[in-house]
Amino acid sequence: MSATSTGDKRAYDVVVVGNGSLGLSLGLTLARRNVRVAVLGRPHRPWAASSAAGAMIGTFGEVTTTLLKSEFGRTKLDWAHQAATLWPDWLEGISPESDGSELLTADGTVVMLNAVGVPEIDTQNFKAIRKTLVDYGEKFEDVDPEDIDWLDAEPTGRPLQAIFLPREHAVDAHALLDRLEKAFVAEGGTLIPELAIRVDRAADRVRGVELESGTVLATEQLVLAAGSASQTVLDSVPDQAARIPRLISGYGVSALVDTEDGTAPRSVLRTPNRAFACGLHVVPRGEGQVYVGATNIISPEPRETPLISDVLFLLNCGNRQIRRNLGESGLRTIQVGNRPVALDGMPLLGETELAGLWMMTGTYRDGLTLSPLLAREMTARLLGEETSVDLEMFRPVRAPIQPMTREEVVETTVTHMLATGYESNWSVPVEWPFTIEHYLRVAYTRIADEFDPLFTPPPELLASSRIHPSIAKALREYYAASHAASGA
Repeated sequence: MSATSTGDKRAYDVVVVGNGSLGLSLGLTLARRNVRVAVLGRPHRPWAASSAAGAMIGTFGEVTTTLLKSEFGRTKLDWAHQAATLWPDWLEGISPESDGSELLTADGTVVMLNAVGVPEIDTQNFKAIRKTLVDYGEKFEDVDPEDIDWLDAEPTGRPLQAIFLPREHAVDAHALLDRLEKAFVAEGGTLIPELAIRVDRAADRVRGVELESGTVLATEQLVLAAGSASQTVLDSVPDQAARIPRLISGYGVSALVDTEDGTAPRSVLRTPNRAFACGLHVVPRGEGQVYVGATNIISPEPRETPLISDVLFLLNCGNRQIRRNLGESGLRTIQVGNRPVALDGMPLLGETELAGLWMMTGTYRDGLTLSPLLAREMTARLLGEETSVDLEMFRPVRAPIQPMTREEVVETTVTHMLATGYESNWSVPVEWPFTIEHYLRVAYTRIADEFDPLFTPPPELLASSRIHPSIAKALREYYAASHAASGA
């Protein structure tokens, strides 16, 4: 592949918008193939997900009943399983003087079923994790909750069951990104510390990208891999943006904590995914420090600062459900991340209908885990080679993906909303949740029916659309564009 022949020294074969785990991984994989590639992004990564992540690189701890119900979810599970096998060589490949194991911060993962959640989510997801481990022939062991190292939950938050996943580790996200940057530059890649703002096009194909400084980089292959912030660049191509599910943010907060007694668990301690989020998790981050994560709130736009209510909720959960003296520890920093969420909840992977404009985002909670696999597959696509996995299922220009029926979406939304109450330690008369459940079901059914006769948003978007009119508006516009494209 040769550089675009414009005579401009700032011409590249491929420009990658986004310097998080996905963007840097793609840039590195391309640079190793002698592709002239630039990666764009401000060094402090505003709005990113990677830099605030617990960076758990597991597969089975993320399994849920809803994931397993559809072909789309099972495909994502298979990809995560494949990616997990790539990580040891991937870490070694970006570590010039070691095997990369020093980037690992946790020895395996303990998944706990505790008494805080609701059986329809926590118990069923715990069972789904265990069954999927068996189905895949993956190693695990049942653990007596009383034997879990470092755990000291309050009595009403103690675990009822637990399993240990010896192959599900975590990495230091900040150290990983630093290592990826150095490896990328060492392979001849170019880092440009600016944001992209506009696609430069000539009729029906890409010819470059404009930066916030006004500079235009020449390229015929532009990849949007900036998470939820990719939407700003995509909006400069309105004919494409209208038919691609809009990116919004799964905003979350996490905390780095210096423990009061200078200790930390050996393994990740986590619950199953629940209450629209990725479950409560505590990840060791070196001697005497832990990562506590993470909340997940759907937001129309990426956030840079945390809400006090989310910080209080997170730290209270960690204190109650993991370790009772966590509240006596030092709060080193609060981190904010923005998971890229497409309006149908599924990844955006591949070329758009504008030749040379590619998307590699919408991965929600899976981007860092999948980064070695997706970097390899997207590199093959960009170079016109055969791929090992079929990305076509998640092509960017598409009708909304519907993995659940409307009734299933409504029921899931209602259950997760109730679960947020229990996790927040609400105190209501014992019979009230039945009444609340009834009226939530009525309300969410009405909202879903009003959106569209055919399409229904994912549960977390159905819930957030009631709060954020801009999300409701984006959903209606996307559904209308999909109907127009199909002639319906």
